[in-house]
Amino acid sequence: MVSIELTLRLASSIGDVAAEAWDACANPAACTNGGAGAVQSSTTAPETSTSKSHYNPFISHDFLSSLEESGSVRARAGWQPMHLLAEEKSGRLMGAVPCYVKSHSRGEYVFDHGWAEAYERAGGSYYPKLLVAVPFTPVTGARLLVRPGAQAEAVRAALADALVDVCRRSDTSSVHVNFLTESEWQLLGAHGYLERTHQQFHWENGGYDSFDAFLAALASRKRKAIRREREDAVANGVSVHWLTGSDLTESVWDAFFDFYMETGSRKWGRPYLTREFYSIVSAKMRDRILLVMAKRIEHHPFLHFELCYYQAIQYAIEHKLARVEAGAQGEHKLSRGYLPIITYSAHYILDPGLRRAIDDFLKRERAYVAAAGEELVEAGPFRKE
Repeated sequence: MVSIELTLRLASSIGDVAAEAWDACANPAACTNGGAGAVQSSTTAPETSTSKSHYNPFISHDFLSSLEESGSVRARAGWQPMHLLAEEKSGRLMGAVPCYVKSHSRGEYVFDHGWAEAYERAGGSYYPKLLVAVPFTPVTGARLLVRPGAQAEAVRAALADALVDVCRRSDTSSVHVNFLTESEWQLLGAHGYLERTHQQFHWENGGYDSFDAFLAALASRKRKAIRREREDAVANGVSVHWLTGSDLTESVWDAFFDFYMETGSRKWGRPYLTREFYSIVSAKMRDRILLVMAKRIEHHPFLHFELCYYQAIQYAIEHKLARVEAGAQGEHKLSRGYLPIITYSAHYILDPGLRRAIDDFLKRERAYVAAAGEELVEAGPFRKE
């Protein structure tokens, strides 16, 4: 491993970090070829099947700064930014970690509420804790962001250890790194973090040249069911539209925000994003956002599946995107072509007793997640041959 002398510091706002420097660590391939990358939706993976560049919109300076500037992420909401930065003597940014001090576990999608309750019943204080993640976004991506080069491995290892040191110095109980890449998961495991696995449902682009080509890969019964659902979804004059770039006007965002708030109030009652977020992120990233909307909105059978699943697949096929990520839960996704995949998180727990208990739990949970995934793959919709 190459030796490198680094200065580590914390930033209370991503606005304190130059966008070009942050993105040179977060999306170096995109930075070196003019920002090339695929237009992404919130359910679409940050890569294309044809481009060598790998652009992840969610760890970009534009996206993270939009969350902070809009007030969606702030200390009063329980998300205090405390980004970890690694710099050379010259001040050049060599590595960065999107990090937050959390006073609760909401908006993370890796559930540790049971750990918090057990620890507090035993007299401990689980909060505040450190969270390394993209707020409100359960999409896998790099979390130890490093500038490429011979020093990258050394910088990544330094960031892994520095997070534990920050945890001890800031009087937090633990460090949690959510939806990181498998290689980072293995690295953190080697540095003493507890390893956890989870399951999501993703659609993988098999090089299909049309939606019908995708359907041809499915078993006959599944293929007929999807065709019927799609027809029923747009019956009675419903039209579906792909909006991106200049299509994303303020009136469009007004309508979308109304849907967002109504959905949140029906389900969990706590929408996280402010209306201002959509205006800011649209101004910064409009060409990397896809909004799928249906006109004549009433209750229509299967419209949810059409907009959330089938339109995403169709868009990905036509734009040669490699993957659509539909998130966790909902085995109904399986019959629509979304197969189970493993996602990862890593956790450093300071208290030895709590650490032992969580370690034992995670060993059993990992085995369950692996077995459940194998069983679901067997029940998948694709033709067995």
